[in-house]
Amino acid sequence: MARDADLDLVEVAPNAKPPVCRIMDYGKFAYEKARKEREARKNQKKIEIKTIKLRPKVSSFHRDIKVKNARKWLEEGKKVKVAVRFQGREIQYTEIGRALIKGVVEELAEISTVETKPNMEGWQMTAMLAPLE
Repeated sequence: MARDADLDLVEVAPNAKPPVCRIMDYGKFAYEKARKEREARKNQKKIEIKTIKLRPKVSSFHRDIKVKNARKWLEEGKKVKVAVRFQGREIQYTEIGRALIKGVVEELAEISTVETKPNMEGWQMTAMLAPLE
């Protein structure tokens, strides 16, 4: 029947008892499937993550600038990663970094939620903030 119609015999459900086949133009079917996948990717919302990097001995002026940038990104709907990088002996005073991140989180509390709490990753302490829905 497929040859008479000049089409292809395509196995749709090979695990069914008996296996299910369909008579169709396979080239057109593959094209339509690829087009639907491209369209789905185009409509997908890509979440962008921005990072603010701080040091334990950061000045309040520099910190305020970073918080201002983070506020702008959160209002745009982007996630913000707050990172405090330690060098040398600073690693012994992780509570300073934790307090710094806590202060940033409190300043941005009205427009964001904490997605991941502050945790150490090597020489860096990070926390993730997500915008409110």
